Amino acid sequence: MTAAWDVLFTNVHLATMATADGYGEIPDGAIAVKDGRIAWLGARAALPPHTAARTHDGAGCWLTPGLIDCHSHIVHAGNRSDEFEARLNGASYEDIARAGGGIMSTVRATRAASEEELLAQSLPRVASLLAEGVTTIEVKSGYGLTLESEAKMLRVARRLGQVLPVAVATTFLGAHALPPEFAGRADDYVDAVCEMIAPLAAEGLVDAVDAFCERIGFSNAQTERVFAAARRHGLPVKLHAEQLSDQRGAELAARYGGLSADHLEHLSEAGVAAMAAAGTVAVLLPGAYYFLRDSTPPPVAALRAAGVAMAVATDCNPGTSPMTSLLLAMNMVCTLWRLTPREALAGCTVHAARALGLQGEIGSLAPGKRADFALWRIARPADLAYAIGFNPCQVVVNGGVARAPQLAN
Repeated sequence: MTAAWDVLFTNVHLATMATADGYGEIPDGAIAVKDGRIAWLGARAALPPHTAARTHDGAGCWLTPGLIDCHSHIVHAGNRSDEFEARLNGASYEDIARAGGGIMSTVRATRAASEEELLAQSLPRVASLLAEGVTTIEVKSGYGLTLESEAKMLRVARRLGQVLPVAVATTFLGAHALPPEFAGRADDYVDAVCEMIAPLAAEGLVDAVDAFCERIGFSNAQTERVFAAARRHGLPVKLHAEQLSDQRGAELAARYGGLSADHLEHLSEAGVAAMAAAGTVAVLLPGAYYFLRDSTPPPVAALRAAGVAMAVATDCNPGTSPMTSLLLAMNMVCTLWRLTPREALAGCTVHAARALGLQGEIGSLAPGKRADFALWRIARPADLAYAIGFNPCQVVVNGGVARAPQLAN
């Protein structure tokens, strides 16, 4: 029987990321697409009888799953470069806060922006990721802190996936910071956040619910109230956990079957064990660690020893990680925290997919999965984590449709 395919890529080396160790390499391979999904892959010499509407010669490139940025705050208005400059000129965080800076400056800008303005400011940031082989991004809300503004952010996130060749997973992060109108009334604001979930979910804007569990954010008990509300609406949870202190947030996320716990610089042994038992993914965010000049790394060796999957993401946000390069994040986790290049690539593919609950759809190359992948002009997969400021991406494929990495204006 002759297979009938829409697209066939030949003369490529496959890094399937479908094995527990190694890259799942298939030298001199081929991969076929039918109806936007992978129909066949293997050694080129083993190709079965087939017809293909289009055939692409990969010219000896390496082909990997499309990269996944599984933690971003990429939809926001304005930036905080003025605060960055002020700090380097000697201003303290307290000085900046008294001048109206900090997260509330982003909240004010995001609330004031129209949906169209917010979309226009977000598009270039997303385009930078797409130029590096990214095919899926997670986008959090959390700079609106009212139902109207949070919905606006999430609608823009959905629109990104309509106007750009990228799949978007949305996360409601209403419990990100305490808005000024609720000063001194954190529990009342948590009540408001819990009430926001139903209308946002009804509008189809929420894929998961997140919170910032921290001394400067929300307590463990307040976070649990948000998680309980998410559970009542059938939504999975994620958590900003143990970034600045150990609030036992990772243990809470694990107890609720959380998809991921993110940051984790102050993660305890108990937190590691809880995540391992629950299958909760550790999302490592080197951009914030670097930008804040942190000196406490996440416990990578303990996570590795416990078998906790480690994802890698940009944490793109205006205050602590204004980074739109997932390739740079890969280099950072290797250089700063001693992940291997294989772990870094797995962190941006197979484990990032798990952090979004999408491991059945994306993250590795296997028949039946969505045909999202990228072709790279490199000598070996480790090159993706090795080079700094170099983008070897040649072609990106979204749902079986090939495009140039750089989007046309």
